[in-house]
Amino acid sequence: MKEPAEGEDPGLVTKVYRTVTPGYTSHEDDEMNTIGWAVFLGMLVLLFPLLPFILVVWGVTKVIEVITGDADTGE
Repeated sequence: MKEPAEGEDPGLVTKVYRTVTPGYTSHEDDEMNTIGWAVFLGMLVLLFPLLPFILVVWGVTKVIEVITGDADTGE
């Protein structure tokens, strides 16, 4: 296929692909959105009770970093 010269309009498509499948039209995917929200809320319900333990571990590591001097100085 010949490339158009600079500044030329490429024109119409000269090669067409024939297919037996129908064309795709975009649509909302409400079912998958519902499943995604259900998984998110399920994980939130399961992990929310662990939040106090996660905060305690995070706090203890911060205290240890301050005591040992391993905290980042931002340099």
